[in-house]
Amino acid sequence: MKANGAAGEFVWYDQMSNDLKASEAFYKTVIGWSVDANTMNASEYSILKAGDAMIGGLMPIPEDSRRAGVRPAWMGYIGVEDVDVYASKVKAAGGAIHREPSDIPNVGRFAVAADPTGAGFILFKGQGEAAPATDPTKPGHIGWRELHAADGAAPFDFYAGLFGWGRGDAVDMGPEGVYRIFTIDGAMAGGVMTKRPQEPAPHWVYYVTVDGADSAAARVKNAGGEILVGPLQVPGGQWMVQAFDPQGALFGMLAPQR
Repeated sequence: MKANGAAGEFVWYDQMSNDLKASEAFYKTVIGWSVDANTMNASEYSILKAGDAMIGGLMPIPEDSRRAGVRPAWMGYIGVEDVDVYASKVKAAGGAIHREPSDIPNVGRFAVAADPTGAGFILFKGQGEAAPATDPTKPGHIGWRELHAADGAAPFDFYAGLFGWGRGDAVDMGPEGVYRIFTIDGAMAGGVMTKRPQEPAPHWVYYVTVDGADSAAARVKNAGGEILVGPLQVPGGQWMVQAFDPQGALFGMLAPQR
C-alpha cells in the first residue's frame, strides 16, 4: 500500500470481495492489472499494480461487516496528516465514523468514514515516505472520482472544509442535473452529481483509465460482469463506462477513444 500523499488527496483504492481469487481474475482480465501478494502483514490482501505502480488492492469483506450486510464495493482512501483528528472533524462536520481509527500493522492508520449524505470513504495516514506518483492518463491508473450524492449541491462544503478541495466548472447535464467538478491541489480530480433515482444510496464511483471503451466493455461482459452505463462520450471528449463486476461491485472506466 502507498505511504503518504498530500493531505486531501486520494491515495489508494480497494475492493471488498466475497471471492478474492475471482476478483483477481476479473480485474486482471478487464483492466490488465497484475496482482502481488501482501507481504506487509498477515492480512489476506492482494495488491493491484499497473506496471510498477501500486494502484489499490483486493480484500475479503471483514466478518463483522459481512454480518452487517455489507456487499462487495470499491472504497477510496483519502490521505490526512492525523486520522484521529480528522475522524473528529468528520463528525463535527455532520459526517459519520463507521470504524474508529485503527492501525494496519506495518502500513498505517485508518478510519472508515461517511459524508453527511452517507457516501463512504476511508481516512488514511501511511507509514514512511511520500506515495509514488500516479498518472491519471495511463491505463490502469485511476483517472477520475465521482460522488453520486442525494443532492449534488449539498456535500461540496463538507469535503472542501475538511480537505481543501476547490470548485471547478459546473456542467448542466439536462435531465441528469448539474455536474460539479472539484479540484485537488488545483488539478481537476472528480465530479459531484445527484444520484439517479434507481441508485439505492449515495456512493462514490472510481474510474480506471483504459485504452478503448468498447473493448473494455466487451472484456467486462466476457468476464461475467455487467455494463450499467455506456460507452458514453462525456464533456472533454473521453468515453465513459460504468460496470458491475461479477460480485456486484460498481466501478467505472474512462478511455480517450471509443
